[in-house]
Amino acid sequence: MSEPLAERLRPRTLDEYVGQKHLVGEGAVLRKMIDAGRISSFILWGPPGVGKTTLAQIIANKLQTPFYTLSAVTSGVKDVRDVIERAKSGRFFSSNSPILFIDEIHRFSKSQQDSLLGAVERGVVTLIGATTENPSFEVIRPLLSRCQVYVLKPLEKEDLEELLHRAVSTDIELKKRHIELRQTDAMLRFSGGDARKLLNILELVVEAESGDDVVITDDKVVDRLQQNPLAYDKGGDMHYDIISAFIKSIRGSDPDAALYWMARMIEAGEDPQFIARRIVISAAEDIGLANPNALLLANAAFDAVMKIGWPEGRIPLAEAVVYLATSPKSNSAYCGINDALALVRETGNQPVPLHLRNAPTSLMKNLGYHDGYKYSHDYPGHFVEQQYMPDALTDRRIWHAQHSPVEEKSYQQMLRCWGKRFEE
Repeated sequence: MSEPLAERLRPRTLDEYVGQKHLVGEGAVLRKMIDAGRISSFILWGPPGVGKTTLAQIIANKLQTPFYTLSAVTSGVKDVRDVIERAKSGRFFSSNSPILFIDEIHRFSKSQQDSLLGAVERGVVTLIGATTENPSFEVIRPLLSRCQVYVLKPLEKEDLEELLHRAVSTDIELKKRHIELRQTDAMLRFSGGDARKLLNILELVVEAESGDDVVITDDKVVDRLQQNPLAYDKGGDMHYDIISAFIKSIRGSDPDAALYWMARMIEAGEDPQFIARRIVISAAEDIGLANPNALLLANAAFDAVMKIGWPEGRIPLAEAVVYLATSPKSNSAYCGINDALALVRETGNQPVPLHLRNAPTSLMKNLGYHDGYKYSHDYPGHFVEQQYMPDALTDRRIWHAQHSPVEEKSYQQMLRCWGKRFEE
């Protein structure tokens, strides 16, 4: 049985590498380091199938340095330490530090990441990490400070078309058939900028044809993919369609549909952190002040998933999803911050009123800083009317209540405090 097409076509040199010209094109930052023969530790951040692993392997081949690979899904602290010990002995055979490539580094625990620090600091290994998640949130700060982060982009249409034509014209297996790429729009659309997904689709369609002559059309691609109802790509169009259906089902108060779409993601191998993160966002955006406990429960579900993992993590996520879907809805906070940002962009940096400014020095006091400020807790009901908005924006309203039972209490409190200013 031959290797998958995506593996057979994996580039071996930078000249064969498709896409990411901003990093490896002529004169680009990574290209300069590679050509100079020395690289520092870095993290490649980008969606699936854009060449993170391939790029790391090309760099190791180009520099002729030992290359060690760990997967954050299957490796523990002991595996990290074993590789570092092997890298120390391998250093004698190369002037460059051995490269340690860690796939899905965002899944490494804090202790696993801590175990890397010393080796990276001393140059025992040059770390190349690959992640589909924002490293600012997923990589510990001491390790992140020792690594440059390079962002990889989804492949452009031209890159994907180049890859398709290269596949049918150079691959040893595909050359045995007569393949005509009559239409490619559907393949490009379903790939979502993911080279591996694109080649998998091509291979799937070709293998479905019985004869040596294969004519690829958009209808044929769509028909073939629809025969695989669990087809789901964590970086492609279906990924975004399903997460969109999931969020809209919560927003639309349909717990059955919300659970169904979450099950689709779970069954397809979606990262539980991604699902949990979207649930927390939905709690704040769509349920909001109508039920503030929703955000607390969503955040607790996120923490539970991080502690217990899969498959049990599906249970607190399901609890949160049903709670959110069946809760009353309000997006007043979401609309409020968006309107505030729009106002800031429209009006620029308005000065803070003098009475709201602190006055830690005598000069500031002489200039009127803090003069006239009224301390709310000194007044009945812990409220006293005074100006908080900039002078030019005193008449502008930003937050508008949506009158669910819980949010109505907040609105009535604002009416008691500010009177007509908050009348709708």
